[in-house]
Amino acid sequence: MLGISRDVVLLITNIFSDIIVLYFIVGNGIYTVLMLMSFVTVWFYQKRIGYAGLQEVRESPVTPPVTIIVPAFNEERSIIFTVESLLRMDYPAKEIIVVDDGSTDQTLLRLIEYFQLIQMDLIYRPRLPSNPPTAFYYNPHVPMLTVVTKLNGGKSHALNVGINMARSPYFCTVDADCILERDSLLRLMYPVIKSSVNTVLSAGIVRILNGCVVKDGQVTEIRLPSRAIERFQVIEYLRSFLFGRTGWNLLNATFIASGAFCIFHRETAIAAGGFSTDTVTEDIDIVNCIHRNLRAGRRKYRMSFTTDPVCWTAAPHNLWLLGRQRRRWHLGLVQTVMKHNSMLFSWRYRAIGLLSMPFQTFVETFGCLVEGVGYVLIPVSFLLGLTPLYLFLLFILLAFVYGALLSVGGVLLEELTYRRYPKMGDLLRLLLYAALENFGYRQLIVLFRVQGFFQYLRGKKTWEVVHHHLRTEEKETLA
Repeated sequence: MLGISRDVVLLITNIFSDIIVLYFIVGNGIYTVLMLMSFVTVWFYQKRIGYAGLQEVRESPVTPPVTIIVPAFNEERSIIFTVESLLRMDYPAKEIIVVDDGSTDQTLLRLIEYFQLIQMDLIYRPRLPSNPPTAFYYNPHVPMLTVVTKLNGGKSHALNVGINMARSPYFCTVDADCILERDSLLRLMYPVIKSSVNTVLSAGIVRILNGCVVKDGQVTEIRLPSRAIERFQVIEYLRSFLFGRTGWNLLNATFIASGAFCIFHRETAIAAGGFSTDTVTEDIDIVNCIHRNLRAGRRKYRMSFTTDPVCWTAAPHNLWLLGRQRRRWHLGLVQTVMKHNSMLFSWRYRAIGLLSMPFQTFVETFGCLVEGVGYVLIPVSFLLGLTPLYLFLLFILLAFVYGALLSVGGVLLEELTYRRYPKMGDLLRLLLYAALENFGYRQLIVLFRVQGFFQYLRGKKTWEVVHHHLRTEEKETLA
């Protein structure tokens, strides 16, 4: 019996080990292809657009106005930084709508006092569902800024209020703890204006603000954050945006666009139903709602991702905040994949249904379960003599060494192109943290993702509010 039991255990262990190794082979293979595509895409983009291209957008009579929508809930420590950066943006025609979603802190009071706002009456026409506005604030000396208050209903409702109020054909969503560079809107609208195909969405890269120096709402000096947990997130963001989203964009298979900084065609977003409360990651959901709506109407369109219009965002600075954020992200990913599962392997949706959706489903959504089991099963089974040495070494190579090489590739792509961290010391630190990321930090993120997956299984529909505010020092360094 003992021999039979060991044979059964050995068989089961080998099957699971093979599945785990296959997962890493497929996942790493896809990331490698995306990395190579990203190198080519970024190189061609840099050759195509320069100062002349931005000047063309700035002076072109066909450059459309853009409404910037900032949903805010209890953002008293960061809201002034954000609005100041938006007011200083270089764009010929813009309006800014800050939607205070029933804040219980001093967010509204800070806005009123700093910008000397007065209450006024406005006609409000709701085209998308939301809690109705309760008051409007304005300063005739700052005509491009409007602040609206409403009862708390969540970020989706706040964004829908902003869309209902917008007067421009395009709107840009910006998180209340973000800072945009002066030419970000020009760069984000460049592919919209130059494309011969209807561009319904244009997204830009998001980078970590922690550690940088901010003055008058602008990042004046780029520095690496001081904490290890924040530096690991810098590596994550480089890999995610420069590899993942750039590569999928080349295939016209955008699945995720960060709501922290993204432009939408207003009527297209309204036709897709606006921002829904069905998921906790409304930015991912609306991208796929747009895909489904436009594909159903057999309309030609494209979504653009550009790698240099930079949005700087405050990242979680401790494990507690990081865990909350990543559980929410994965909960929202699972909700979105399940909501739009009809797109999976559907020819109607072309690359999004045949390539991006399968990757998001099997590698990103369910992959955390496979990866989490692998980190425990293969080392333990090897120590018990159930897994052969070659399979154990292959697992180490794929899960740790190759993953580190991909992270290093993200840093090198950044260094060879944009060089946002020009100091040699910063580059060496980035390379070090890229190599170390797969030895502890990645496993921690997998744990948070698994927790988010089980939150979905338990039927959780809402998310824990995460506030990782900008923390300023005397020299206005964001730690």
